[in-house]
Amino acid sequence: MSVLSVSHLSKSFDGNLILKDVNLEVNEGECITILGSSGSGKSTLLRCLNLLETPDSGSIIYEDKDILKDKINVNKLRQEISMVFQQFNLFNNYNVLHNLTMPQEVVLHRSYKDAEQIALENLEKVGLLDRKDYKISKISGGQKQRVAIARSLCMNPNIILFDEPTSALDPSMVNEVLKVIKELAEQKITMIIVTHEMKFAENVSDKVVFMHDGRIVEEGTPEYIFHDSTNEELCRFLNKDMND
Repeated sequence: MSVLSVSHLSKSFDGNLILKDVNLEVNEGECITILGSSGSGKSTLLRCLNLLETPDSGSIIYEDKDILKDKINVNKLRQEISMVFQQFNLFNNYNVLHNLTMPQEVVLHRSYKDAEQIALENLEKVGLLDRKDYKISKISGGQKQRVAIARSLCMNPNIILFDEPTSALDPSMVNEVLKVIKELAEQKITMIIVTHEMKFAENVSDKVVFMHDGRIVEEGTPEYIFHDSTNEELCRFLNKDMND
């Protein structure tokens, strides 16, 4: 069942067309990875899906509403279509637990007791229960990203967006974050992931999308994208990635 439907989406910055007539269907429980070179529009597309960027034209249908035209609560939308950023966006002066409880109290109006219980459950899911009292400034980059994932889970999102979740990490920390995301995919949490991790995309995705020059030029199963497609731009991209 479709939970998000993107039709004819376009977006410009300073007269430069970044997204060009983009169409995408997202089904419940689906893990979609988005591939493409830098500047292909991947992150812009992701940021349009919860209105961190406002598209110029097109439609995004979510829960039977066009979020670009119908009156919606943007804060509620961003809670339900949650974003995990490259740079974590955590509060460095608070400890790990407070970073998870505070958004629940402020946005969802949960009691501290309920927020704490949910936070502890999600810290356990990402393997960081033993770090609950640590200041954010005292944990590693991989641990920070896992805290950010746990924070997102605490908000009970319907869809989680990941914008290159491992790009800011040292290579030694990448696998610990990818392992958590893979476990979420196995739980059939709906996710859209912009990534440069090709093997991860092949292993975890239900559908892979390839963007080039602001358009989706190919999409399909991991088997099709990585082994069967004859799209010239995709083949050039994959060959370059393997040779880098």
